[in-house]
Amino acid sequence: MLVVFLVFVILLFLGVPVGFSVLISGATFFFQHSADTLLTTIVQLPVTQTQNVNLLAVPLFIFAGNLMNCSGITERLIRLAMSLTGHWRGGLAQVSVVLSTLMGGVSGSANADAAMEARVLGPDMLKQGYTKGYTSCVIAFTSLITATIPPGVSMIMYGTVGNISIGQLFTAGITVGLLMMILYMLFVAITARKYKPVYEKRLPLGEVLRIAKESVWAAIFPVILIVGIRFGLFTPSEVGAFACLYAFIVGTFFYKEITVKKLIKTFEQSVIDIGAIMFMISMSAVFGYGIPIDKLPQKLTLFISGLTSSPYLVMTLIIFFLVFAGMFMEGSIIILLTTPILLPLTLSYGIDPIAFGLILCTVVTLGNMTPPVGLAMYTVCGILDCPLEQYVKACLPFVMVVLVEEVLLIVFPEIATVLVRLLY
Repeated sequence: MLVVFLVFVILLFLGVPVGFSVLISGATFFFQHSADTLLTTIVQLPVTQTQNVNLLAVPLFIFAGNLMNCSGITERLIRLAMSLTGHWRGGLAQVSVVLSTLMGGVSGSANADAAMEARVLGPDMLKQGYTKGYTSCVIAFTSLITATIPPGVSMIMYGTVGNISIGQLFTAGITVGLLMMILYMLFVAITARKYKPVYEKRLPLGEVLRIAKESVWAAIFPVILIVGIRFGLFTPSEVGAFACLYAFIVGTFFYKEITVKKLIKTFEQSVIDIGAIMFMISMSAVFGYGIPIDKLPQKLTLFISGLTSSPYLVMTLIIFFLVFAGMFMEGSIIILLTTPILLPLTLSYGIDPIAFGLILCTVVTLGNMTPPVGLAMYTVCGILDCPLEQYVKACLPFVMVVLVEEVLLIVFPEIATVLVRLLY
C-alpha cells in the first residue's frame, strides 16, 4: 500500500482530479499483485461500492438541501437569526454563527452555506466596518456548524464505511454542532465588540415570535429527522427521500416559492453535485481494496501502540494528521480512505466510535476553510474580493476555536454521546 499512497500523492501534486487520482493509485495495487488478484476486479469494485442502500441517502440529502435552498426557507432563517442576535455587539457576525446553525438542518453543506452567507451577509458586514479578512473567516468557519448539524453527508459516509449507526451519528451531531455554535458565539463576542449591532435595541418579543413562526418548517426538520430514524419510521435512506418530499411540499404549498424554473435549476445543480461526490465514492473502492489485504489497520495499531498507550495522545496525533490531510484533499475522500484504517485503531484504544466520527468529520471539513486548497475559503474570498493573505492572517484564531472543540470532545466524549444515550 505504500506505493499506492505515493502514487496518490504524486498525482495530486501533478493536478490530476481527485477521483481519477484515487482510481489510478488504487489500480497500482492490482498490478503489484497481478498473480493474486484479477484485473477485472478494478471494474467491478466501483459498481459494488455504490450498491449499499445506505449510500442512497447521499444523493437524496444533496437534492433535499438544494430544494430547501430554493424554497424560501433560507430567507426566513436569515430573518430569524437577525431577530435573535441582531441587537448584540458584533451583531452581523453573531447572525452568521446562528444562521449557520439553523442552516444545518436545511443544507448540510459547508460550501453552500458559506457561499450563501458571503452574498447575503458579507456586503453588509463590510459596510459596517468589518475587515475583509475577519468577514471572510467568520462566514467560512461558521459554516462548519452547518456540516455538523444533521443531515450531514460526511456522517452518512463515515457511518456507511465504518458500519456505525447513522441515526446515532445524526443525534450526536446536534450536541456537537451546538457546542461549536457556543464556542464561536463566545469568540465573536470577544473579537467583534467594537462593531455596531444591526438593531439599536432588542426586537419586541411578539415580532421575534412572528418571525420564528414563519421559520418553523425549517427549524423542526432536524427534529423530525432524528425522531423518524430513532423510532423506526424511516431508514437513513428513507429519511433522505422524505426530506426531498418535505422540502418540495413546504416550498410549493406553504411558502409558494418553488417554481418550474427554480425546480429545473435545482435538478441541474443537484446532478452536478451528486455526480461529483458519487464518482469519488465509487472510485474509493479501488483504493481501499488493498487495505485489509495488507493488514494496514493492524500494522498501524502495532506501530502506534509501540509509541504510546495514551488514547489522548493517539487522538492528538490523528487530529494533526487529519488537519494536514484536509489541507490538500477533499474531506469526503479522506473519510472514505481513512475510516477503514483509523476506526479499528481508535476502537483498540477504547475511543467511542460516535465521538470519533464527529471529530473526524469536523476536522476533515475544516480543510474547506484552510489554505492551500480550501473550497469554501476560495468561494468566500472570491465573492467578497478578499486577498488571500488577509484571510490567512485572520483565520488562525478561528482554527484554534475548532481545535479547542476537538480537545473538549477528546477529553469529554460524553458531549457527543449524551443525546445518543438518552434516545438509544
